[in-house]
Formats: sequence, C-alpha cells, structure tokens
Amino acid sequence: MADHHIGLIVPSSNLTMETELPRMLNARESIASDDRFVFHTSRMRMKHVTPDELRTMNAQTERAALELADARPDVVATACLVAIMAQGPGHHCVAEADITSALRAEGSQAPVVSSAGALLSGVEALGARRVAIITPYMKELTAKVVDYVEDAGIEVVDALSLEVPDNLAVARLDPADLREHWRRLNLGRADALVLSACVQMPSLASIQPVEDEAGLPVLSAATSTAFRILTELGLPPVVPGAGSLLGGQVPRPAGSDAGTTAGRSSSGTGPSHLGTGR
Repeated sequence: MADHHIGLIVPSSNLTMETELPRMLNARESIASDDRFVFHTSRMRMKHVTPDELRTMNAQTERAALELADARPDVVATACLVAIMAQGPGHHCVAEADITSALRAEGSQAPVVSSAGALLSGVEALGARRVAIITPYMKELTAKVVDYVEDAGIEVVDALSLEVPDNLAVARLDPADLREHWRRLNLGRADALVLSACVQMPSLASIQPVEDEAGLPVLSAATSTAFRILTELGLPPVVPGAGSLLGGQVPRPAGSDAGTTAGRSSSGTGPSHLGTGR
C-alpha cells in the first residue's frame, strides 16, 4: 500500500477544495485500495473575489510553497483558478514555474499543478474544442476567464455568471442547484460543459447527474485538478461517478509521466449570463 502526499495551496476562505478533492480520491480507493492519499495545506489570505484581493493573495504564493516544501509532498496543486486567470492569458505557466522554483530551492522535487492549467488540459483530454461554462464570479471576472480559455484555443459558446463576490458564500452554494443552472446555457455547439469553473463552488455531487442528462462530457475545475494530480503521480486518472474525464477512457495530458513518484522527496445579485453574444 502506497501513501501519496498531496500539497495544496488554497485561499484562506476556501472550504471546497479540501472537501471535493479528498472525496474523489477516497472514492478512488474503493476501486484501487493499494493507493491512499494524504493532504497537506498552506493557506493564503483572501475573503472576497475581487481583482485587488486576488493580486494580494497571489503575492503570498512563494511563502505558501516554501511551507509545503518542508513536508516533501509528492505533488503540489495551487487551487484558485480565477486568481491565476485574472492575471492574463497563459499566467498558469508563470505561476506553476514560480512555485516549482520555490520548491526546488528547498530541495523538493514535487511536480506542480494549477487548477487553471488543469482545466485547460482537462478540456483538451476530452477532445473538446467548444465549451459552455458556469462560474460563481461577477461578470467582470467571468469575462477574464472566458478570455483566458479562448486564448488557449478553446471556444466558449456560452457562459453563466452566478455573481457571488463573497468567497465563503460561494462555498455555501448548493451543488444541486447546478442541475437546473446548466439548462440556461446554450449547449447546441458545445463539446463539453464546465459545470464549475471555480474550485470553491461545490459541484461534485452534480457532475455525473448533469452529464447523464445533458448527454455530453461534464467537468469542473476540481475534477480537472484531480485528473492532473493522478497523472502526475503516475496513477490511472479514474474516479467512480465523477464524469467522463475521470472515467478512465480519456488519454493522459501531453507530457504526463506514467512512472512513479519514488524518490520525490453572499450574497450575489442572482445568476445572469455573461452577455458575450454567443
């Protein structure tokens, strides 16, 4: 039996990443009992999802990475999608490189995953070129997410903003509501549906039911992060009941290694469409 140590960098007000990710990987243990997962978290202060607070939080990334380096995790995931995407297209590459540099300076060889980069690679792994997305963000930030995704070559055919600026309020949203929210999107040209483009907005309980009803692959920032974590650990990215991305039928991301890790020491104003005209 192998213990896999996962380091998480999360906003201080995040309640969901440390809930949904362990639930997924614990569910995986039911079909692959030889692998167990242990979580270690470092937090960065942030209470409201605004551009200013996101920038302030990002400035704490090196400190959080250094704290995790001391635990010698097998993989590190930084989990605030919008904090990275709000900085402009391609910023996940910069963020991942900065965290990697901090880890290496302390002797940690852990690979680094960001929820922003993971979402893009999750869509790619599904072979999707056009997606619809739901976010909890205000329209301004949703627009930045749309621009970011489209800069990566993925067309966003429709987007729905739930407009909840308080991060704790986002965590308290009922994931069951997503089983109705998705119906407000125009999915006629979509290859996949991003049910939650935010690791704070709970969605895991609705991923499989919405996929079954919508008839197209459904993923989230959290399921995409789990997919990347498992592939970086050299494990099959399979989690029961978590949608097609984790169903064991999609290829691993380009550049992922199938080896082992041995030696790697609210209140909003109500939902509204972004108004992109798509």
